[in-house]
Amino acid sequence: MAAPGRCCLRRVLSEIPNCIFPRIDQCTSVVPCLGNTALSIRHYAAAKTAKRSAKDAKEKTSEAEEAKKKGTYRRKLAGKPMDDVYLTWLYKRPVYEAEVAVDMLKKFQQLDFTNAKQYVYANLNLDMALEKKKKVDQFVSTIHLPYPFANEMNKVLVFTENAEEIKIAKENGAAFVGGTELIQKILDDEINADFYIAVPAIITQLLPLKNKLRKKFPKTSRKTLGHDIPTMLELFKTGHEYMVEDENRIRTRIATLDMPNEQIIANLDAIIKDVCTFKPLSYGPFVQRLIIKGSSTEGLQVNPKRFLPQVEEAETEDAEEKQAQG
Repeated sequence: MAAPGRCCLRRVLSEIPNCIFPRIDQCTSVVPCLGNTALSIRHYAAAKTAKRSAKDAKEKTSEAEEAKKKGTYRRKLAGKPMDDVYLTWLYKRPVYEAEVAVDMLKKFQQLDFTNAKQYVYANLNLDMALEKKKKVDQFVSTIHLPYPFANEMNKVLVFTENAEEIKIAKENGAAFVGGTELIQKILDDEINADFYIAVPAIITQLLPLKNKLRKKFPKTSRKTLGHDIPTMLELFKTGHEYMVEDENRIRTRIATLDMPNEQIIANLDAIIKDVCTFKPLSYGPFVQRLIIKGSSTEGLQVNPKRFLPQVEEAETEDAEEKQAQG
């Protein structure tokens, strides 16, 4: 027996002309309409969305990955925060001048009660692109900082079999000096050095060490292969080394946090100037992003523009060199 309410409804609708009411056991999508209006069918399916092809999805993913490598990838961020307590990843990272950033790092250290002699690091994102599809090769460089901060001298090993050169190397502070007799000791880890330099006459005999030393193997491009032993020793005993990693990033120490602000900034300037020598200025700014941080502090983004060499300066230097040579 049908429910009373349902029977009443059927009886009322049956009295309306041209109205068809389905049976209770009948499944239909037809909705009865009153009066002379024709029956209508309503479709409740969700609107179709345009399907993205697998090729488009792959291209979009590859573009995002390439942007992340270059350091240009950005999510859509909110505007400026209303106060000084906020989720940093939701807002654009503030950019500071170098003096302000160094002052802030020192205040962070004081508030956290951490070591005042902790290292200060600089993280640089580089634009390695050249003309067409060419790129700047990853490189390693060693320079003399205006204000050295290392507590100990680097150990330098000199490869030479010339008696006079051996004497010169020892007089200029080489930690180890010798010829092919040192090869096996290095392979057996009996001798370890921070830097390995050599004279051209012996380089072919050192090939068994290439896999062992890898990036430390003497090369002209790294200034570790040459005839001027005193100059090479002077550079590598107290020099500061940095290298490009992860295709376009440099992470290197520049000072200790207890050093005066002017010295920290001078060391940062020296490193950036040296980095910029590895790419012609005509291709635009080499350093795209600069962050400095302490060993125990957060990183602060710094405006690198003031440290980048200008085109006018480079042209003046080239003119002076040509004039001196002429």
